[in-house]
Amino acid sequence: MRLDLYQEETAQIARYQSEILAEARNRLTSGISLSRLEQNGVLHALQVLVENAIGKTKHLLKAANREIPVSAYDAFMVLADAGLISREQLNDWNRAVGLRNRIVHEYMNIQMEQVLGLVSKGDYQFVVDFLMQPIPGNQ
Repeated sequence: MRLDLYQEETAQIARYQSEILAEARNRLTSGISLSRLEQNGVLHALQVLVENAIGKTKHLLKAANREIPVSAYDAFMVLADAGLISREQLNDWNRAVGLRNRIVHEYMNIQMEQVLGLVSKGDYQFVVDFLMQPIPGNQ
């Protein structure tokens, strides 16, 4: 897929999922509890955002002629080594990948209160921002 088309799709998915999370955030900060269905929607939106970011990371590494690791953790490490994200951001990415892994593989151990707290504070926004940024050399 052409990088410009990939970026367009990435941004479209980011906008859609971030709208879902923004709606949940507005409800939570207004003191309105989310139903179980809405909570599942929050989990899905977070999962899709992080998976989208993992995919974009691998495209960035490929475009930079870097090795593309299998592990998402390693992919973000290589992205940091390439100077495409900062070392400080790497910690946030490791937490995001960990959350995604828990949603997908350890769903019985999700602390929904913590997830909803993350959404209430907008702590997912760095993922959306990353996804909305144009791919370098692809403007």
